Amino acid sequence: MSREQQAVARARKAFNTGRSKPLEYRIIQLKNLKRMFYEKQKMISDAIKKDLNKSVEVTQLHETLGIESEIDLTIRKLKDWAAPRPVEKNLLTMSDTVYVHPEPLGVVLIIGAWNYPWAVTVGPLIGAIAAGNAAVVKPSEVCVHTAKVMEDLLPIYIDKELYPVVTGGVPETQELLRQRFDHIFYTGNSMVGKLIMEAAAKNLTPVTLELGGKSPCYIDKNCDITIACRRTAWGKYTNCGQTCIAPDYILCEPSMQDRIIEEIKKALKEFYTDNPKTCADYGRIINQRHFKRIMNMLDDCTIAAGGENDEANCYIAPTVLRDVKPEAKVMQEEIFGPLLPIITVGGVDEAIEFINKGEKPLALYVFSSDNKVIDRIRDETSSGGFVANDCLVHYSISSLPFGGVGNSGMGCYHGKYSFDQLSHLRGCLIKKLNMEGVNNVRYPPHTPKKLSWARFILLKSSSLGWIGRMAMLAILVVVAAVALQRYLH
Repeated sequence: MSREQQAVARARKAFNTGRSKPLEYRIIQLKNLKRMFYEKQKMISDAIKKDLNKSVEVTQLHETLGIESEIDLTIRKLKDWAAPRPVEKNLLTMSDTVYVHPEPLGVVLIIGAWNYPWAVTVGPLIGAIAAGNAAVVKPSEVCVHTAKVMEDLLPIYIDKELYPVVTGGVPETQELLRQRFDHIFYTGNSMVGKLIMEAAAKNLTPVTLELGGKSPCYIDKNCDITIACRRTAWGKYTNCGQTCIAPDYILCEPSMQDRIIEEIKKALKEFYTDNPKTCADYGRIINQRHFKRIMNMLDDCTIAAGGENDEANCYIAPTVLRDVKPEAKVMQEEIFGPLLPIITVGGVDEAIEFINKGEKPLALYVFSSDNKVIDRIRDETSSGGFVANDCLVHYSISSLPFGGVGNSGMGCYHGKYSFDQLSHLRGCLIKKLNMEGVNNVRYPPHTPKKLSWARFILLKSSSLGWIGRMAMLAILVVVAAVALQRYLH
C-alpha cells in the first residue's frame, strides 16, 4: 500500500469513528489551527520568504491574517451553520417537520496552490473541518519550503489521522487522485483542473475547482485616473503578479493610454521605490521555469515601463506594455506575473465585446464614476467575481462567495459558503402516523375529484398567505376526519 493510500485509509477510518462530527471537536481543531499561526508565525514567514521573497508583514497581510479571521468567523457562526434549516411547507406537509440538515461529506482531498500557499490550502481546510469532514491536505510542491513546514506543523496542532498532509509532486498527486474521495477541492490552473475533474469522474466525486483566467480591467474615461491606476497597480503587482484574481490586462480608450502609463509609473515608484529589486515589499517569480514562461510573452510587445529582469534571482520588474494586439503572445494565456498589457478599445461597447470573446474570467474589474457604465459591464458580461473601482478586495469579504464560472472554475467558498460547499445539505421530512385521511388524495383509485384537490393543494395554496394556508389546513383536517370515518365504517 502506497503512502498516499495509507493516508486516505487512515483518514477514512478516523472519520468512520465519528469523532469529527461533534461541533465541540470541530471547534477545538479550529482553535488549535489558529494557535499554530500565532505560535509559529516566524517559521511560516521564513519559509514563504525563501519561496516567494515575501516579507513578514506581507505574509501576515496576504496569508495568515485572513485565515485567522476566517477561523474566528467560523467558530462564532458554526452552531448556526450546522443547525437544521426549516423550509417552507405545502398544505400536505403543514403538520410535518421539514428541514435541511447539513451533514459531513466524508473524506475531502484539498490540493493547494503555490502563490498563496497557506491561504488557498488552509482556507478550504477550515471549511472541511467546520463541516465535520476528514481531509487529506496536499500542499503544492512548487513552494518547497512552505510545503515542508505545512507537513511538519499541521500534525502537531490538529488531528493527524483526520487531517493528514501528503507532500510530493505530480506522481504523488496522481496516486492520490486514484483513491476514492467524497469531494476534491483544487486551486490552480484550468489545464490541471480538467485532469482533476476527469479523475474525479471515475468515482462520481464532486469537485470544487478554483482556477483563474485573464481577468480584464476596464478603465473608463469618466473616473479619477490617478486613483484607478494606483489601485490597479496594487492589484496587479502584489505578489509579483502571481495572484489568480490580479488584473490581467487593461482596456481603455486610445486617448487615455499615455496618462495611464504615467500614473502607473508614479504608483510603482511610491510602492516599490525606484529600484523594486531592492524593495522588501516586491516579491520574486516562484522558479526559473515560470520566469522563462513570463519572459517569452514579451517577444512581440512594446515595453512602456519596467522590463528589467534577472533570471538567476527570478526577478522581473513591474512592467507595463503599450499598444498590445489581441493576437500577441501575452494575450493568449493567463500571465500570472508582473506584466500589464494595455489594449485600446473604442469605448464601453467595444470593451464588453472584447471581454465576451474570451473565456469567463475569475474576476472582472471596472473603474468608472458612471453607474450606468458599471451596471452595463456587470449585466452584459460574466465572471466569477465583479468589482467596481478597486481590485482584489472582494476576496477578503467572507460574506461573498469566492469562485469561478466556466473556464475559471466551479463551486465557491469562504465563510458559510465553505461550510455549505463541503457539506451534504440533506433534505429531511418527519411525519407523524396520524391524519391518514389527508393522504387519500394521493392514493389510488385516482379520480377527477382527487386530481382537482391535488391541483388546488399544490398549485393554489402558495398564493393564500399564511392565514389562508392555516384556514385551508383546518378544512383539510375536517375533510380528512370525515373521509377516515367513512373508511373505517
